[in-house]
Amino acid sequence: MTTDTPSADAAEQTGSAVAVRYQPKTRAFRRYTYLYALASLGMILLYGSMTIILLPVHVQQLEFAHVFTGADAQIHLHDLNVLKEQVDAGKVTPTAEQHRLLGLLNKFNSSRATSLSLVTTVGVIITMLIQPVVGLMSDRTRSRWGRRAPWIAAGGVAGAAMVALLPIVPSLAVLVVVYSLTLLVTGSGQGPLMATVVDRVPENRIGTLSTVTGVIVYLGGIGGSVIAGSLFAAVGLATYFPLAVALLLTSLCFVLLARDRSSRDLAVEPLRIRTFLASYVQALGDRDFRWAWVAKVLFFIGFGIANVYALYMLQSYVTPALSEKEAAQTAPLMQLAGLPAALIGMVVSGRWSDKIGRRKPFVVSASIILAVSFLIPFAWPTVPAMFVQAVVGGFGLGVYIVVDQALFIDLLPHRESAGRDLGVATLGQNLGQALGPILAGLVVASSGGAYGPVWPIGFVLVLLAGLIILPIKRVR
Repeated sequence: MTTDTPSADAAEQTGSAVAVRYQPKTRAFRRYTYLYALASLGMILLYGSMTIILLPVHVQQLEFAHVFTGADAQIHLHDLNVLKEQVDAGKVTPTAEQHRLLGLLNKFNSSRATSLSLVTTVGVIITMLIQPVVGLMSDRTRSRWGRRAPWIAAGGVAGAAMVALLPIVPSLAVLVVVYSLTLLVTGSGQGPLMATVVDRVPENRIGTLSTVTGVIVYLGGIGGSVIAGSLFAAVGLATYFPLAVALLLTSLCFVLLARDRSSRDLAVEPLRIRTFLASYVQALGDRDFRWAWVAKVLFFIGFGIANVYALYMLQSYVTPALSEKEAAQTAPLMQLAGLPAALIGMVVSGRWSDKIGRRKPFVVSASIILAVSFLIPFAWPTVPAMFVQAVVGGFGLGVYIVVDQALFIDLLPHRESAGRDLGVATLGQNLGQALGPILAGLVVASSGGAYGPVWPIGFVLVLLAGLIILPIKRVR
């Protein structure tokens, strides 16, 4: 088996950190790029399928069984949403029984929104608390496979096992626990995988590799939702199983075929509690890194609040309303509609930002574009408007994914501790993804089950995220 062990023409020693440093335009670098993309794809397929389709549907089914009991359990949700549309439009005067059912529908809309926020938020909070520690430990790991490989392999194996448990979860409380553990173990592999870019990739290729990663992230998110939407109609929640297999295989392929140098002789200082705790805040002591981190948090709060209920909006916000199966099949199509624009944004922005040596204009512009896209379905609550938002927002998100990653790598305060500091950067994204659903749940609950108000709030937050990038001085 050919591996990426060091060779004179392919890699060089990277100082005190034992790692393969690839030379550009070599076979070893190309192989690493392909395998890095594959490992990223396995993780993103899982996240895309869970966040867009499987988790919302899973929560919806559990909440429906909780709210609609006895004879009401035979009610069809789509029929009830159609009745609500007709009543709201003044076309139908509800009977006493219909009025009771509409009251249950409002309760259901609020409870599923709150429950989805709870499941999503707890999982993300647990993950964000552990990510910097995993990054710190991966910086210090001694093994014959290098510093990062043990974490990537463990994340793939344990993550696949946890995903396989999700279809048999019987209650919301158990779902919170299992989903949180799933994010925890898969995230323990994702951070060290990202840190291999700093370890191995030449600085003048980081933006280009970020483009590759960004494309994979976007394609994987769409692919995961498309796969989940298609399989759900046939096998229901058993859709989790093939995604678990994909995560396992792609992670192990990277570890086995893109091998690093041994880190057994890596010199590390004894780990102290103070060092352990400092891993959460040390990078944030750098002014520019801190501005970028706050911007990332706000960006993903706004993105999360506007996108966490995509499936529910297709059932209860747009006119005409869709059924559960129609919504599960339509939500991935919206992502697919935004793909061409996103790809253009990724490909152009990564190379362009490398060429001119600038990151800030791209991140600011991407934030403004995504923010403006949120106003489209707010002003025009229809399925076509949701597709238009996906296209416009897809371009902005594509630019952001690529250049923001390169921006954080450029701003690393301590490159020898890249795993720790990139874990803190990921913590910012996770924090935003945790707070977004919480805020969305509060907005929907306080508005009596209405989903429309989340759009203008998302607009303000993402716009503010773009403006906060401006004070950064160390990177143009």
